[in-house]
Amino acid sequence: MIPGSVIDRTGSLRAARFLFLRVVGRRQYSRILALALSAWAATASAQAVQPEAASGFVPRPAVVSREFMAVTANAYATAAAVEILQLGGNALDATIAAQWVLNLVEPQSSGIGGGGFMLHWDAKRRRVSAWDGRETAPRSASADFARRADGSLASFSEVLATGRAVGAPGLVAMLDAAHRRHGRLKWERLLRPAIRLAENGFAVSPRLHLLLRDDPWLRQDKAARALYYQASGEARRPGEILRNPELAATLRAVAETGLRALQRGALAEPIANAVRARGGSLSVADMDDYQPRQRDAVCGLYRAWRICGMPPPSSGGIGVLQLLGVLERSGLPAGDPASPEAAHLFAEAGRLTYADRARYLADPDFVSVPQRALLQAEYLQRRASLIDPRHSMGDAPPGELPERHALADDDAPELPATTHISVVDAAGNAIALTSSIESAFGSRIQVGGFLLNNQLTDFSFVAERDGKPVANRLQPGKRPLSSMAPTFVFDASGQLYAVLGSPGGNRIINYVARTLVALLDGRQEPAAAVSLAHVGNRNGATEIERGRGLDALALELERRGHRVQQMDMTSGLHLIVRLGERWAGAADPRREGVARGE
Repeated sequence: MIPGSVIDRTGSLRAARFLFLRVVGRRQYSRILALALSAWAATASAQAVQPEAASGFVPRPAVVSREFMAVTANAYATAAAVEILQLGGNALDATIAAQWVLNLVEPQSSGIGGGGFMLHWDAKRRRVSAWDGRETAPRSASADFARRADGSLASFSEVLATGRAVGAPGLVAMLDAAHRRHGRLKWERLLRPAIRLAENGFAVSPRLHLLLRDDPWLRQDKAARALYYQASGEARRPGEILRNPELAATLRAVAETGLRALQRGALAEPIANAVRARGGSLSVADMDDYQPRQRDAVCGLYRAWRICGMPPPSSGGIGVLQLLGVLERSGLPAGDPASPEAAHLFAEAGRLTYADRARYLADPDFVSVPQRALLQAEYLQRRASLIDPRHSMGDAPPGELPERHALADDDAPELPATTHISVVDAAGNAIALTSSIESAFGSRIQVGGFLLNNQLTDFSFVAERDGKPVANRLQPGKRPLSSMAPTFVFDASGQLYAVLGSPGGNRIINYVARTLVALLDGRQEPAAAVSLAHVGNRNGATEIERGRGLDALALELERRGHRVQQMDMTSGLHLIVRLGERWAGAADPRREGVARGE
């Protein structure tokens, strides 16, 4: 048991101990609190310089187990997943339980008011399925949603915290549909951990405190201000016990009626009213119309490995495979991914990948996406031939594809406020779920104890350029382009080898691809792979993670013609890797994630 004096020094309330003893029992209380304190140990000096800032940098060894493994962004959520797995639930059941806890303890990143993308591995049938729970634009939304009254183009910040940015949420619908297909335990049982915690309270983490403290818009929402701030406007302190009875009531409604609670129940009208009051057009009918999609996963080869990811409207699957495919054909040998040669080639492959992403990728229900052409071996070889191993190409043009209509490039920023869950159960089934409400705290509109997304800002702010349409322009019912990249890796025998994904906005493709290079080429162990300093390019400046001792690398890349920017690069990688008959789980040291298994 952790001494009470330690709890007091972190700022927790003395009553917290009794609450958790009552809720989860003495043994589980001790374990959860120990995990949380360990994950939060070095956060006091972190600065919120991004929409989802780093929580310090605390490397932790991988956790190894024989039966199952769960890795999430918060100790409470990981504990919920483990609780369900111990009851005999499968990987999907555990993921659902963890997701609703994350809605509570990490409200800035994901939840009922948002959407997500999920890969499911059915070990018995040896089948990968891809689930699309991306939000949709309201039926009355306009491609000019980002225009001011005078017709001029608004800035991102003018749209972000308004009803104009809110799309029809899709996460509940996707998880509900997937559970009907693949779940084992009853749906209602999966929401109990989040309901308990919402009613009895959780300790505010340093990360949540920093984001609350520095957000310029959330206090303007009356419900959010009452929940997350003192009367003075000061953010809830680290260790303070926070209860969210309104979210508990919402979760009970979802537990009892599933998707109907959000689409036709007591929640639908308040959501629509709140969005309209802030200038948006989302209606009850838009929410009632929402349908998740089950799509074919995007799979391809990288060296001896088969890698599967999400298809459009996520660019994650195509982007990761295209970047790795170009990299392989650029002549990168298996070896040290941190070498100047490897960093240069990775950045150049990224330029080419992001150029194609901006030109060709969007919702396939509205745009003909050239998925097969972008991943053909001959095309990847042509793109790789543009890379000079000694000098940067600068901004890369998109590739020329046969029989393509003229398109203009997308400019949506896609901010890094997202979360990721990786789970493998005792039967070998696996889930990789990346979910989001877009920027930190989404639209800053709170209803029913949860925040609504601002995902419509992931559409291009302009519908066309020079008379050419942008593939990712807003259209009624359309899903905005994403970079979320839940990923599976299979070995040459077809056995599941790795499960991973990350938050990070449109840097996600770089984060996941670089982790795969470290894991598969560099043969790095899981904790080292998720700790590797980030280097990447989104067809502009080459970005290098600040504070990781990479000044010499920056100089070498500049010598090769790169325009270099050193910055915080806040991934949230959650990785599970097969080690013989065991699983190793690793959480990104930049956030508060925790891996647990048995």
